[in-house]
Amino acid sequence: MIKIAIDAMGGDHAPEEIVKGVEMARDRYKDLEFMLFGTESEVKPLIQSMERLELIPTNEVIAMGDEPVKAMKEKQDSSLVQAANAVKAGKADALFSAGNTGAILSSAIFIVGRIRGVERPALATAFPAFGGPHKEFVFMDLGANAENKPSHLYQYGILGTFYAESVMGIDNPRVRLLNNGGEEDKGDDVHKEAHQLMKNTDAFNFLGNVESREIMEGTADVVVADGFSGNATLKAIEGTALTMMGQIKESIKGSGIRGLLGALLLKPALKAMKHKMDFQENGGAVVLGVKAPVVKTHGSAKANAVANSMGQIQTMVEENLVGKTTDFIKENADKLKVKKAAK
Repeated sequence: MIKIAIDAMGGDHAPEEIVKGVEMARDRYKDLEFMLFGTESEVKPLIQSMERLELIPTNEVIAMGDEPVKAMKEKQDSSLVQAANAVKAGKADALFSAGNTGAILSSAIFIVGRIRGVERPALATAFPAFGGPHKEFVFMDLGANAENKPSHLYQYGILGTFYAESVMGIDNPRVRLLNNGGEEDKGDDVHKEAHQLMKNTDAFNFLGNVESREIMEGTADVVVADGFSGNATLKAIEGTALTMMGQIKESIKGSGIRGLLGALLLKPALKAMKHKMDFQENGGAVVLGVKAPVVKTHGSAKANAVANSMGQIQTMVEENLVGKTTDFIKENADKLKVKKAAK
């Protein structure tokens, strides 16, 4: 059995949607067990069955607006910190939360622990592509680090390449650096230096810069970004997608009977597009570079997204993603040192 430590109090709709999603996952995935960490008076009444589920009462909650590192240090009896401690102690195989991103990252690094050789773990996800040879690409960092050094971006190229190869089955992934222009001399000093590090390595297949408007065209299999730009791009895309789908719906409603008839004919295509763009269907973002699977789903995630993330974690544990990442980092230590020497 695979045991997952759940921060039941993290997220905009916690604990209701978290508990509901965990119970959906329990029915869907028979090889999973769950440790729910949270305020007993709020969580226990929501649980329909204790089958393969354990409730561990906690007395504190790390809120979305809390300062991450301070909250992690001061709120030792919070649901997130106690869930992370369970993973560190070997009582659980993986950590899940929909809560404060910074606090999740801090808990992942300082409690679960960073893999030796990784300078700065990052949030990565499989993002939809609407062109190119593959349906998805790896996008990282999505907000784990607001500021990055050139060496961090270089390492993301290595980690992203490994994830694309080992999890997504992409041979020789094409890596691009998110920037404000395709030219080599674009961007600030961090991105200019990162570009040179990535250009002059044989650690991965670097094809140059990419603009945010191009990333979903399938021009790369791994898109590397600093955490601020990656998170801003992600939210801009999500917001645009939601707005456009809403506008299409409103336009159809206001176009009369002919528009409604046309919409019926287009319904399968529109449904497929909505499904591809819906983060609720795609699980969560993975913290790459730590000693156990840590998955953070969207703060506004509902039960279905939570359940999908549980399946994602099951695959990560079964495929020994962390063990393979650790071995990969060891085997590529020389390539990491090349990066450091170039700084």
